[in-house]
Amino acid sequence: MRVVFAGTPAVAVPTLRRLIDGPHEVVAVVTRPDAPTGRKRVLTPSAVADAAQAGGIPVIKAARLDAAATEAICATQPDLGVVVAYGGLVRDPLLSAPAHGWINLHFSLLPRWRGAAPVQRALIAGDEMLGACVFALVPELDAGDIYARLSYEPPAMATASDVLDALAHRGAYLVEEVVASLVNGTARAQAQQGEPTLAPKLTVDDGRLDWSEPAGRVLARWRGVTTEPGAFTTVAGVRVKILAAGPGTHADGLAPGRIAQHDGTVLIGTGTDPVAVYRVQPAGKATMAAADWWRGLRVDEPVAGS
Repeated sequence: MRVVFAGTPAVAVPTLRRLIDGPHEVVAVVTRPDAPTGRKRVLTPSAVADAAQAGGIPVIKAARLDAAATEAICATQPDLGVVVAYGGLVRDPLLSAPAHGWINLHFSLLPRWRGAAPVQRALIAGDEMLGACVFALVPELDAGDIYARLSYEPPAMATASDVLDALAHRGAYLVEEVVASLVNGTARAQAQQGEPTLAPKLTVDDGRLDWSEPAGRVLARWRGVTTEPGAFTTVAGVRVKILAAGPGTHADGLAPGRIAQHDGTVLIGTGTDPVAVYRVQPAGKATMAAADWWRGLRVDEPVAGS
């Protein structure tokens, strides 16, 4: 099978590596152009571009799959297209170009959480069971028939980054199985069942923590936005990123947003139980232990979110 692979971030790399190491020929890798990263905004290739170059695979860099990108991809004469978090839509005539079409590894239990941020939205919503699907690409967003799926129950305080890493590796084997079934003719896809929900891309403001909510909802949001776009609050007008957190105890009567310390642990009140905060990054400063940040506060009765 001649395979063209489209993907951009690190979560797409395990699938690409499985395909490169497998019996099929990866004829090209499509990824988004180099992007500025770090404080100095240095143009940096995507994780997928690095993996492709390490594997000796030709790379096509395209911000969108326009006529030029379509021509370059079609010139490789692929039998199958595989997509994992490329960051752009595949439309006709490219969608119909490979003989076996395109398949997509999506990190949700479709039709729940169609869109760009399925794991993040699932965690914010408090879903206990997550998963991944390999489905046939169609013009409608994430609506194609499903070839295979897996379920995954993450650890209690796993963040979106943790879950994506786990699903990326598990999903790579799922893609490998589907490609093999397409080759030997045993692949069977089933229509999606149930009411779709949408998972639009997160914005920076999605990371704002609302301490008036119950602790469970505060921590669900923290998990869903960690590490990107990042959870934050404000204290005395200073924005503070919450890098590590968990359930807190020993703070009877701690009002929502009130910050206290108990036995060396920084606690922030919520609508129910307190949340423990372990690592933070105040605006303009390096990351630090929350206890060190607490000792350096020059605020009487500090309140988060003020």
